[in-house]
Amino acid sequence: MAAAVQSEWVTITVNDIELKVPKGELIVESVKRLGLEIPIFCYHPRMKPVGMCRMCLVEVGFKQPDGSVRKMPKPQAGCTLPADNNMVVYTDTEMVHRDRKGVLEFLLINHPLDCPICDRGGECPLQNNTIFYGPSTSRFTELKRHAHKAFPLSQYVTLDLERCIQCGRCVRFTEEISGDSQLAFRFRGADMQPSTYQLTDFESKFSGNVIEICPVGALTNAKYRFRARPWDLETKPGTCLECANQCSTYFDYRAGKFVRLNGRINESVNEEWTCDKGKFGHEYYNTPDRLTQVLVREGREFRKGTWMEAYEQILKEFGLRKPEEEGILVGGRVSNEGMYLLQRVAREVFHTDNLDSRWTRTLVPTTETWHAKLGVPQHQNTIASLENASTILTFGNNFADEQPIVYLRVRKAWFQNRANVIVASHEPVEADAFATCVLRYAPGKAAALAEGLHHLVKGTGDAAEVARATGVALPSLQQAVALLSGPTVVLTSDSMLNDPTGADAVLHLAQMARAQGGTFSCFKTYGNAQGAEDMGILPDRDASGRVLGQPGLTAQQMLEKAANFELKLLWLVDCDPFTLHPDEQLVRDALESVEYLIVQGSVGGEAAGYASLVLPSAAPAEQDGTYTNIEGRVQRLRQVLPTPGDAKAHWRIFAELLLRSKPGKPYFGATEVLDEIAQTVPGYESVHRDLEGDGTLVRSGAPVTA
Repeated sequence: MAAAVQSEWVTITVNDIELKVPKGELIVESVKRLGLEIPIFCYHPRMKPVGMCRMCLVEVGFKQPDGSVRKMPKPQAGCTLPADNNMVVYTDTEMVHRDRKGVLEFLLINHPLDCPICDRGGECPLQNNTIFYGPSTSRFTELKRHAHKAFPLSQYVTLDLERCIQCGRCVRFTEEISGDSQLAFRFRGADMQPSTYQLTDFESKFSGNVIEICPVGALTNAKYRFRARPWDLETKPGTCLECANQCSTYFDYRAGKFVRLNGRINESVNEEWTCDKGKFGHEYYNTPDRLTQVLVREGREFRKGTWMEAYEQILKEFGLRKPEEEGILVGGRVSNEGMYLLQRVAREVFHTDNLDSRWTRTLVPTTETWHAKLGVPQHQNTIASLENASTILTFGNNFADEQPIVYLRVRKAWFQNRANVIVASHEPVEADAFATCVLRYAPGKAAALAEGLHHLVKGTGDAAEVARATGVALPSLQQAVALLSGPTVVLTSDSMLNDPTGADAVLHLAQMARAQGGTFSCFKTYGNAQGAEDMGILPDRDASGRVLGQPGLTAQQMLEKAANFELKLLWLVDCDPFTLHPDEQLVRDALESVEYLIVQGSVGGEAAGYASLVLPSAAPAEQDGTYTNIEGRVQRLRQVLPTPGDAKAHWRIFAELLLRSKPGKPYFGATEVLDEIAQTVPGYESVHRDLEGDGTLVRSGAPVTA
């Protein structure tokens, strides 16, 4: 929050009540300790205070040696006033009431009275403050100022200029948080308005946040406009699975249909921010392409089938083929419970290890991963810890696209704590804008640069030779080596494995970080990829962590063998290979050549057109389940929406297959599957605890605290 990080505490008095607060804490935050509130518009606890709206005016004085209180002659802005010893604050005096009423009266002079049709109506801070602190009637009888209505800043954000109160929150967000600085105030006085440079589209990857922090209905959600009123909506906590950060969200729905998604406070993950990919990427819940019934191919057409028929068909088709001729590929929206039961079905029923959830060109065996080779933990950084790092090296990827929340944390480390950020990539990325040093290497030279940095940091390399071999400018390389002299947080992602030399680069980076006493993280890039690995959706390791003696086929090998008619049966579990795999032609050849294709998912993608059998599954918010993010944090997502048609949760599909093939005790809920996971999967022993808050952090085979 906005409280200053101080070890020194001071005594202040608020409304005749003494309390101790950190020295320098803003008064607007101090009064919250007593359960009081100072009304605000421009202030936001995650941005620098500016004191623009004057809504937070309070009376302030200081205790004198004789016990009297000497007040300041004029009211002070509580959002910019730091707490100091002997300070006396009054938030409920006649002067304060008069000032608040005056500020609101001025704001409402030209504010349109369109609350009944405003999307912000019912959840509007201006409405709330007016009701609590504003005048009961208006003295303004002249014509109000008129401006543009519903001006599209982008495909996601719509500006209603008449409602703007010039608080500057949106502008400051793009300058301080997202860093793209795409919004600024144009003109002066009554004509001042937030706008993009030369009226271009507002193309920020985090533009949806300005809608949520706008204290009026000036910036609205173009996808949500006029779809519902706040009191029509039901809201439940959710988890976004559009990337592996897994941000905490609020899921708003009406009459069983998804309406919108907002950020939910989780200090350990996303604070309260979302990326546009997550905020606006959930319309698939309402798409007409939703799969709602079992489909069985007959010739060139599909007919409606039943689940009983589907299970019999699956068991029959797997029984007709050898285990080495069968393969299962998995996507990122399957819960841990679904992943766990799927690997049980594959290994215990179909006796195959040909299952994988990794979609990169290079797939490293379990025994050859960087953490296995070095004997170090896989997760060495939490998301929240990144903002406290003094030196950060991001290598080989664009975090603003792949890891949006990690990108915001890295930028926060630079913006608030002046961290040195070194960016190494073969093309321009967003982080270049605030990087202390940029290492632009030639394509295909990732491993050469990583190895060169490792040797240079140890003092055993030649900077000029590394510069020649990688294409990096020598001065930049020398500057980077100087910055890397101390412990460094080294970050990359598994998208590096799409580079021919990416696997070697990852190993060299991990070795460098270890040698200098730093930390290293190679983050997953999609959905529940970390959970899939932990649950044993790998060709060479099961859910108990046991490395298999005779490993199965990787995703790449399965697609290649299918394209060569060597893989006879392929099961796609909530994944679209056309979007996940980098080689679209290979995917097309594989799906055209495989004898029997099962497509299981919530939305019918291109792959469904090749299917022999289509199984409708519930989307994440339509089922109970847990998911594991890039730092090893497990969060629970409870069912929000009803499951459409005949669709079933992934875990239930696999549980019913298990029951049909090997009689035993049935699972009556996802929680029972999680209990079994806690007994089987290393590190998940106490995963069922504290899942309702920030989640439970599991790393290196054992739960740890953040």
